[in-house]
Amino acid sequence: MDTLSKLTILADAAKYDASCASSGTTRRNSVSGGLGSTESAGICHSYAPDGRCISLLKILLTNFCMFDCAYCVNRVSSNVRRARFSVEEVVNLTLDFYRRNYIEGLFLSSGIIRSPDATMEMMAEVARALREDHGFRGYIHLKTIPEADPDLIARAGRYADRLSINIELPSGESLAQLAPEKSLPKIRNSMGFLRERIEGAKEERRVIRSAPRFSPAGQSTQLIVGADDARDAAILQTGAQLYSNYRLKRVYYSAFSPIPDASARLPLSAAPLVREHRLYQADWLLRFYDFSLTEITGAMKDGMFDPAIDPKLAWALANRAYFPVDINRAPKEMLLRIPGIGVRAVKRILAARRFGALRLEDVKKLTTSIKKVMPFISTPDFSPGALTDDAKLPAKLKPRQLDLFA
Repeated sequence: MDTLSKLTILADAAKYDASCASSGTTRRNSVSGGLGSTESAGICHSYAPDGRCISLLKILLTNFCMFDCAYCVNRVSSNVRRARFSVEEVVNLTLDFYRRNYIEGLFLSSGIIRSPDATMEMMAEVARALREDHGFRGYIHLKTIPEADPDLIARAGRYADRLSINIELPSGESLAQLAPEKSLPKIRNSMGFLRERIEGAKEERRVIRSAPRFSPAGQSTQLIVGADDARDAAILQTGAQLYSNYRLKRVYYSAFSPIPDASARLPLSAAPLVREHRLYQADWLLRFYDFSLTEITGAMKDGMFDPAIDPKLAWALANRAYFPVDINRAPKEMLLRIPGIGVRAVKRILAARRFGALRLEDVKKLTTSIKKVMPFISTPDFSPGALTDDAKLPAKLKPRQLDLFA
């Protein structure tokens, strides 16, 4: 099979892995003749710390796999066309795509071939060859195989900007049913190992600036939404625990999509994209808005998000006694709970009100939807009156663009 045919198969097979992003990385020390930069302007998919887009070549080393995970299109029992790259082919593809200005980095995942150790060794060798043999300074994200020897995972971390270990399902029971070769304790042990190495490397660099980096952009994971019967509350709880226990940079949520020759244990239809979207919004509330898990899940009905309204608005509607909030007097934590006002707007409000009272017209300049904000705030020239407690308020605030996720 020629390289182009392999690329067609293995790039398509990689599309199911959502845990592909470069937020949080830094520029590696430049050297004469070095290639790539995670901070230059990009053309698709992933983002640098300053918000600029970074393009990645996203492929599998191989879509052969020894495992038989029911939800995976590349499982050993799947009737799909198979292909496999050599280490040299992945290295050459990455360099060729970079030189043509198509990409600025590589996301490399793989099925498990021969053994977890053999596969992890080849993936680590791709990163080593790019860094040491070719001076590549672009972004590298490697998918880690938790069953592999820790020394091989450590080797990958020396060359990669980010490592990811996909937990896929929120409970050990679901893994046992749908991915019998995978072990939740092994996955968590590998995450714990990565956390220790990442934090250890950071401490060393605080003392010795020349100390080697280890996965400087941290680690991430992916949870599949809708492949099992887990409720949104359980999925979000798993994500929150992963952030807390392993200091993950990101938890990615991927709506289940039916695959060819699917197992009878899987749903017949795809999970609604709006469900994935609501989980990302709730994840944002946990990470940037100081919401607790119980605050978010407490506003749910039967452990599921309302597809019609976002989680922040759902919390506000379930806790109307806290509103309206006085824009000029409320503390930061309450400003962050106002629907329609984001983190940047809160920072601007806190800075601006030191110099004078903010009026409704001032608040309008800080949000894209003053209609969504008005029932929950008060200013010297505005009070929502009975609007805050209006029984029809949820219907009035439902976004029209919901149809985009249908």
